[in-house]
Amino acid sequence: MSENDANPIVRLPLVCTRGVIVFPNQEVIIDVGRDKSTCAVEEAQEKFESQVVLVAQKDLAMDSPDIDDLYSFGTLCQIRHIRRMDGYLRVKFKGLQRVKIHTIINDDEMMSTSAEVMYDVTQDAMEEVALIRKIAKQFEEIEAISQSIPKEMINELAKGVSAPQLADQISQLFPFTLEKRQELLETTGVNDRLFLILQEIESEKELSQIENKINDKVKSRIEESQKEYYLREKMRAIKEELGDVPDSDKDADEIRRRLDENPYPESIKEKIKEELSRYEMLPAASGETGVIKTYIDWMMDLPWWQESKDNEDLQAASDVLDADHYGLEKVKERILEYLAVKQMTNSLKAPIICLVGPPGVGKTSLAKSVARALDRKFVKISLGGVKDESEIRGHRRTYLGSMPGRFIQAMKKAGTINPVFLIDEIDKMASDYKGDPASAMLEVLDPEQNAMFSDHYIEEPYDLSKVLFIATANYLENIPNALRDRLEIIELSSYTELEKIEIAKRHLVPKQIKENGLKNSQLKIDDDMISYLIRYYTRESGVRQLERTIATVCRKSVLAILKDKKRSIKVTKKLIHEWLGNEKFEYGKRETKDQVGTVTGLAYTAFGGDVLQIEVNHFEGKGKLVITGQLGDVMKESATIAYDYVRANAKKYKIKPDFFENNDIHIHVPEGAVPKDGPSAGVTLTTALVSSLSNTPVKANLAMTGEVTLRGHVLPIGGLKEKSMAAHRCGITTVVIPKANVKDLDDVPAAVKETVSFIPVERVSQVLDAALVK
Repeated sequence: MSENDANPIVRLPLVCTRGVIVFPNQEVIIDVGRDKSTCAVEEAQEKFESQVVLVAQKDLAMDSPDIDDLYSFGTLCQIRHIRRMDGYLRVKFKGLQRVKIHTIINDDEMMSTSAEVMYDVTQDAMEEVALIRKIAKQFEEIEAISQSIPKEMINELAKGVSAPQLADQISQLFPFTLEKRQELLETTGVNDRLFLILQEIESEKELSQIENKINDKVKSRIEESQKEYYLREKMRAIKEELGDVPDSDKDADEIRRRLDENPYPESIKEKIKEELSRYEMLPAASGETGVIKTYIDWMMDLPWWQESKDNEDLQAASDVLDADHYGLEKVKERILEYLAVKQMTNSLKAPIICLVGPPGVGKTSLAKSVARALDRKFVKISLGGVKDESEIRGHRRTYLGSMPGRFIQAMKKAGTINPVFLIDEIDKMASDYKGDPASAMLEVLDPEQNAMFSDHYIEEPYDLSKVLFIATANYLENIPNALRDRLEIIELSSYTELEKIEIAKRHLVPKQIKENGLKNSQLKIDDDMISYLIRYYTRESGVRQLERTIATVCRKSVLAILKDKKRSIKVTKKLIHEWLGNEKFEYGKRETKDQVGTVTGLAYTAFGGDVLQIEVNHFEGKGKLVITGQLGDVMKESATIAYDYVRANAKKYKIKPDFFENNDIHIHVPEGAVPKDGPSAGVTLTTALVSSLSNTPVKANLAMTGEVTLRGHVLPIGGLKEKSMAAHRCGITTVVIPKANVKDLDDVPAAVKETVSFIPVERVSQVLDAALVK
């Protein structure tokens, strides 16, 4: 040991400690097990008068700390006693002075250090007294709160020992963190050290108060649960004495266990506990126990918090939609928009989408694809023919055999609060004396209301706001206006022939080949044969009949392969005629030559667009107007308007004024067994009347659509895409349309616009100029 005018420098062996810091005038027993530390202890005992420097390492998990892994302050210690154990030394150290490490030598055998001895610095005496009194007062309060404070501290404070010794003793015994102990070791100013200790004691006092409050709460709850357990056991014993079967008690215990283990909303927990109390009070033989148990099961099986995670990969979702469906771009784009906005905002009310279109265009299967793209559960209910309001809202529990409504039943089946929910045939709901289900649907399908959907059976508000509702309908007109206002309408039109061919190639043919046990090499159907089936064996807007026809071809092929021992079959027209019979429909049916009183109209039916022949004839009579062909009220009105317009403008079209008094006029729409109605036959009826009465032929390769007014104005119509496709299918080259429908030509397929020319008109005179042969 050497000294200079300042603090003395010591050169001693060094021992690294894990989580232990020794303060001056304090004794600590440490187990020394590492080779270098053991060597340092033995070297200190033999050569350095049992003096050694102890320094704590920063990372407790490190087995072989280096120089940088140690703190810069340590303690000069005296080895008081060594006890040799099996594989380690148990050493009692006594702290002498603080030391500041200058250099450390880390060789193969042990570590040694050159360190400066740091003495305590005395500061303001009055402040020192005040700090000691404050610490003593805090200790008295802590002792009343917590039993974890060692009695030695309180006794030392009472004795009035020196301030440095007191500060070091508190630092050693009080449960400070390792970092805080090291800070106290490095603080040489006595008052500074006392101030740090006072801060820590005050925070410990606050923690102790919080812990005691928590302990009191836990204790009261334990006492309450023990009391509840005791009373429940007593009730069970009474029931056993009365001879009641105690199975209900097992059910009740299971329900309580599920309530405790799962994060049900508090209101639902309270409701279930309330019903459970009633359930336990009733005798087992009571008829009401089954009703209450069923209700509790429904409440617990419904998803209240379970939520599936959406697929946020927009490209993957797009690929799924494209793989499942050809075309239908508007719907796919809308779903991707929903996903993108949800991803950007992290919260979004699910839209209420309504797909409107003719049968077979893929509305239902598209909803399934949306669920697959979003990676959500899929559930479906069909509202076709539903006319009881309780089907939507559920029955009240007072009724025998009551159940929740279809929406709650479907949510239980889904098991999550955010499934894709398909509401099929929403336009086919009915009403009767049991209520109006369409009005009950308003709450379900209103994004502002469905977060608090009320089911009569459940009685508690249920959140439907995270459900992605997709409704389907064939006719938009059949959906009540109030309900339609809450829906985001996306119209799906019928498929073009080219789209049907692509759908058949990509989906229908591979699906039917697989379902009928064939291999791709065993059956060959080229594009021409698919087109032939579409044109002459199906007439529909979708592809259902086409799929059934392809399925028939596949079954016939299987029979031929097994019966006639054929390896593979190539479908030809001859085979189709043999298997499916003669052609069922006439493709391109239209008038072949210009005729008087016969006009080709365009209609929009449940099967998409179609052509409609309208015939007018006249003969001597008493001025009667006869209308036949199973027409609806709207078409009858159109016929009357057309008749009155022609009569009012008879001179303009060179018709004698007394013609209408001496002749009967007959308007007929062929296929009288097929009901026909709609607001787009006005111009067709007017043209047919003018042609017949003026004996002027109508162009055979021309079709028309539009409504007419008494003043001769042509009004816009709907379904232009489907009607123009029907004209194209029949080989018609010119279509007369209302001028207001020119904007709808953007939706007409390019293949149709290449072969059909459209003539926009505003007045009947323009229609006649275009249609009648000069």
